Amino acid sequence: MQYRNFGKLDRKVSALGFGAMRFPTLSGEGRGGDIDEPEALCMVRHAIDSGVNYVDTAYPYHDGRSEVVVGKALRDGYRERVRLATKLPVWMVTEPADFDKFLNEQLKKLQTDHIDFYLLHALSKDRWRDIVLKHKLLERAEAALADGRIRHLGFSFHDDYAGFEEIVNGSELWSFCQIQLNYMDAENQAGVRGLKLAASKGLAVVVMEPLMGGRLADPPKDIRAAMEGFPVRRSPAAWALNWLWDQPEVSVVLSGMSTMEQVEDNLGIAASSRIGAFGEAERALIAQVQEKYRARTAIPCTKCGYCMLCPNGVNIPGNFEFFNYARLFDDVAGARFKYQVFLAETERSGSCTIAAFARSCVRRGSPSASGCRRCRRCWREGCGRPGFVRRQWGETVVAFRGGKLVRNMNLYS
Repeated sequence: MQYRNFGKLDRKVSALGFGAMRFPTLSGEGRGGDIDEPEALCMVRHAIDSGVNYVDTAYPYHDGRSEVVVGKALRDGYRERVRLATKLPVWMVTEPADFDKFLNEQLKKLQTDHIDFYLLHALSKDRWRDIVLKHKLLERAEAALADGRIRHLGFSFHDDYAGFEEIVNGSELWSFCQIQLNYMDAENQAGVRGLKLAASKGLAVVVMEPLMGGRLADPPKDIRAAMEGFPVRRSPAAWALNWLWDQPEVSVVLSGMSTMEQVEDNLGIAASSRIGAFGEAERALIAQVQEKYRARTAIPCTKCGYCMLCPNGVNIPGNFEFFNYARLFDDVAGARFKYQVFLAETERSGSCTIAAFARSCVRRGSPSASGCRRCRRCWREGCGRPGFVRRQWGETVVAFRGGKLVRNMNLYS
């Protein structure tokens, strides 16, 4: 195992961290609460025996069971061998006292008297302002730091760069942060800019979703062929992980592993990881792969935001982003999951009741939301490409309401 600096803290962490969000389940249905505990315990302990010293979980993972299983895995002396991270479910906080309520519950589930790295989970600009600051959670966190229940405070993040910058600069209590990053998300959310900003302030950066939920480990045939044609043979997963480990600002890369085979594969890749491993040829290959993925983009939206004129607050670029995800990775179910999780109800395409005028195409009733004035401002006044939003919006509405993906729908005729 290779080890890396953890921001300004005087400690080394393994290049690979164990993410406890995708344990094997008895039903085989991903993130449910029916964890195959014997297998999960074997996987965690094998990873630790092989040098992994960073284990990450969270309150909601596996319907609340992940922390319990991690607590069991860290018995018998394993707790002393790792840095343990878990997260406060910020969206469930309704009053300041909830900080301590959740933290104390998590300590019991994890069978420990302290959390090494405690994160405010899935922060966005709105959650930062409307929950963290409103309920003075940083004061609660400072008290927990003082009494030793948590040793270091950080946050995980899902929003745009502006929101990330606001949060990073919003407190001196941060020791680390956790961001989604991979070679296809280099400019999304916090992105590489956020990575460098956090590192410049001395924060350790924990990376999640290095393989986009496994999508980059199983690329389309043309992309796999490009990788296989490179003189140095690497698996698609190795290309993605090494792209991250090549960057000195990355402290640890989390992998949510579901099988012992995945654990073994990732341990093998991590063993040869190092900063500066990529030369010009490797970076050129990654650039080629990025272009091949982008060529599969269904809706070439630049996310300029000029179309964001809807009086109902529908997030048109956000909906396009998740529609493109479905096309890029042949994963409609995953795109619909992201649509439900990362867009507020008012931001979703279903809240644009222009869809009510497309009943002949959708073959279903109009959405429950109401108030669309058919003002057409989103495409007449906003987007710099006349008709672009009008031409693309119909298919997006249908896709996220459960319909089939079709082409050339015109909801504005």
